[in-house]
Amino acid sequence: MRVNMFRRGLAVLALAAAPLAAPAQDFTPETPECIAPANPGGGWDFTCRQVGKVLQDLGLIPSTMQVVNMSGGGGGVAYAEVVNKRNDDNDLIVAASSATATRLAQNAFPGNTMDQVRWLGSVGADYGVIAVAKDSPVSTLPDLMAQMKADPSSIAIGGGSAVGGWDHLKVLIAAQKAGIADVRSVKYIAFAGGGEAVTQLLAGSLQAFTGDLSEAKGFVESGDIKVLAVLAPERLAGEFAEFPTAREQGIDAIGANWRGFYAPGGMSDAAYDYWVARLDTLYASPEWQAVMEANGLAPLDLQGAEFQAFVADSVGSIESLSREIGILK
Repeated sequence: MRVNMFRRGLAVLALAAAPLAAPAQDFTPETPECIAPANPGGGWDFTCRQVGKVLQDLGLIPSTMQVVNMSGGGGGVAYAEVVNKRNDDNDLIVAASSATATRLAQNAFPGNTMDQVRWLGSVGADYGVIAVAKDSPVSTLPDLMAQMKADPSSIAIGGGSAVGGWDHLKVLIAAQKAGIADVRSVKYIAFAGGGEAVTQLLAGSLQAFTGDLSEAKGFVESGDIKVLAVLAPERLAGEFAEFPTAREQGIDAIGANWRGFYAPGGMSDAAYDYWVARLDTLYASPEWQAVMEANGLAPLDLQGAEFQAFVADSVGSIESLSREIGILK
């Protein structure tokens, strides 16, 4: 089984961008805030900070976006905070991704469901990568998978999601496609964010890293890590064109991590419309398109009800995949 929802969504959405929504006039946030449900350095932190900066640069919000890092539970601590304590906060948005959908699909946020929040919109999709430290003797994805197949305990792979989370699932999908019969034997170590996982890779505690291109980009540029494979259907453009795909190495693994935002379930309609319109305008701007290109983000342009439906589809598809590989019974 493939995670077809991402490829289907990306292919369709690349062909048709939604028209710009009219800015909402009856609500203005007093203290705009974005929660990144992990420590600094990971994908959620990237999403909050980059979106907040561009919103401010374009004058789409009245003041600086405050970014609050709230790690724990693969996003569960932040989710519970929003649902239980800040359910009617109109100034608050929260970074989300395929990792969020994964945790919801696996019932990993105790007592919480996707319907307890309002889903605002997407700002692109981030393809997964599998990487090693620059001095690793491993040079290709098949080499890594061959070592894992021969002795699963010899390769510890770290990522910024919890066990069973999206970073973990990406490796299991690749392992499955590489012919590893029991993917549950793959040794995955969870960290609070992708940045922490890369730090442990460089310290020698891990043999490989699984994450997203935006998380790995800075470490690639500094020469600290080497990317074995990008989990994209074909090579990316521009500065990322040098990175081989898993598919071209004979391992047909695709892993696209959508990036977007949710808001408190009790947010007013006026505030909801305001944030949906702001994300819509941001996505269409040359400034955000430049951020996407610089960070290897693929097109994914959904807002409001369309995004809500997309997340519901994501949760359903990941639930099926999780059952297939034994994470859910």
